Amino acid sequence: MARIGLIAVSDGREHVHRRNTGFIQSTVDAFAAALAAAGHEVVSGGQVATNTTATAAARSVAAAGVDLTVLYYAVWAFPHFTMLAADATPGPLLLVASTDPAEPGLVGMLAAGGALDQIGRTHTRLWGAPGDAGLIEDIGAQARAAAAVAALRGSTFGRFGGRPMGMNTAVANTDQWMRTFGVDVEEIDQYELVRRAESGDLAKEAGRGREWLERYATVHYDGDRLTPELLERQLRLYLAVRDVAAERHLDFSGIKAQPELTEHFATADVAEALLNDPYDWNGPKPVHVTATEADMDGALTMQLLHLITGTPVLFADVRHYHPDRDVWDLCNSGQHATWFAARSDDPAENLAKVHLYPEVFFFPAGGASVQHIAAPGEMTLARLSRLDGEYRLQLMLGQFERFDESTTAELVSRSTPEWPHAFARLDVPAATFLSGFGANHVHAVPGDRRREVRVAAARIGVRLEEWRR
Repeated sequence: MARIGLIAVSDGREHVHRRNTGFIQSTVDAFAAALAAAGHEVVSGGQVATNTTATAAARSVAAAGVDLTVLYYAVWAFPHFTMLAADATPGPLLLVASTDPAEPGLVGMLAAGGALDQIGRTHTRLWGAPGDAGLIEDIGAQARAAAAVAALRGSTFGRFGGRPMGMNTAVANTDQWMRTFGVDVEEIDQYELVRRAESGDLAKEAGRGREWLERYATVHYDGDRLTPELLERQLRLYLAVRDVAAERHLDFSGIKAQPELTEHFATADVAEALLNDPYDWNGPKPVHVTATEADMDGALTMQLLHLITGTPVLFADVRHYHPDRDVWDLCNSGQHATWFAARSDDPAENLAKVHLYPEVFFFPAGGASVQHIAAPGEMTLARLSRLDGEYRLQLMLGQFERFDESTTAELVSRSTPEWPHAFARLDVPAATFLSGFGANHVHAVPGDRRREVRVAAARIGVRLEEWRR
C-alpha cells in the first residue's frame, strides 16, 4: 500500500484551538485507524495551529518520504496555515474534510482550497466521515497513483535493439520521456543478449528451467521448430536479460527481437513471458516489466500500471474484432505472462493451462510460443500514446471472457492458435476504438483501476482520454 502523511489543520486563535484539540484528535485518530486498517502506513504531523508549526509539520512529513500528504479539516481552520504547509510540501496534496455537522470542517477545507487555487497549487479535495469506506478507498486510489508516479520518476528503461519493423509507435523521444515522466533510457545492443546466452555460463540454470516447464506446462516438441535445445536457448535469453537488468539497474525493459533474433537466434516469447511473471523455477520473484518489439510507450504504460496494482500487466496486439459476439481477440506472439492463464500466485496452477507450441512461419529461428487463454474477469485497459507529439493516456474498462472448449477452439483457429489469446469485451464502441486508438498494442490489469489511472494521468500532466459506451 502507500505511505500517507497526515496533518490536522486547526483554528489559529489559541483559546479556540485549546477548546477544539480533543475533538480534532479523536476525529483524526479514527481517520488514521481507518487508513491503517486499509493497509496504509500513516505518518503523523500532529495538529497545526500556528504559522511555525504549519511549516515544521509539513517539512517533517515530507522528510519521511510520504507518497501523499493529507491536510485534514475537522474544524474551521485558518487558510494561511494550509498555504504555508503546501509551500513546504513539494509532493501531492490532498485536502480532506470531516462532515460532522457539529464543526465547520467543510468550511475550512473550502477556504483553504480556494486559497490554493489562487496561487495555482495543484491539490485534490475529498470529504466524508472519518471511517467512511468510500472515502478511505478514494484516498487509497490517490495514494497508490501518487506512489506509482513517484516511483516512475528516476527510473531507467532498458531498450534492447531499436525500432522493430518500422513501428513508429514503438519509439519515443528520450528527452520527452525525461521531461514528462522522469525516466531515462539505456540503449543496449541485442548482441549483448546473444553473447551472454551463448557463453555457456547459463546452461545449467536453463536446463533446470526447461525441466520445470516440462513438468508443469505442456510442451509440444516437433524436432524442428521446437526442441529441448531451442527451449533452453530461449531460457538463456531470459537469464541474460535478467543479468543485464541487474548489472545496469534497469527498472523495466523492451526487446526488439524482430527480425534479427526471430530469424537467426530464437524468439523472445519465453523470455518476455517469464520476465513479466512474478515467479520462475526458483520460486517467487519481482516482475520485470518487459515489452515485446521494444515498444517504449507500451513498456511505459505497463510499468505505470504495474506500479499502481502490483500485478503483472498484459501486453497484446488488438488482433481481431468479432462483431457477432462483440468480442476482441487480443493476441500477440508469446508475450502474455503465464500468470494470466489463471491469475494465480501458484505457478503450477497457471502453467497447467499453458502450452508451449513450435513458433509459426513468421519466426524461422524457432523456439516456443507461450500459448494460453487469459482467465476471465473485469479488466482495466490503457495505453500511453502521442497525438501530434503530445502524450495522452487512453483508458477503458473491459471484461475478459472465457468460452466453452469448442467455441474457444473455433475462435483461436481464425487467427493464430499457437499464440496466447485474451477475449475482451470492451466498454467502448468498436468504431470509436478503431477510429481513435493510438497504437496496435494494448495493455491490461485485473479489476477496475480507472480511479488510480485517472489520478496518475493528472499527476504526470498528460491528457486523459477515457472511453465508455
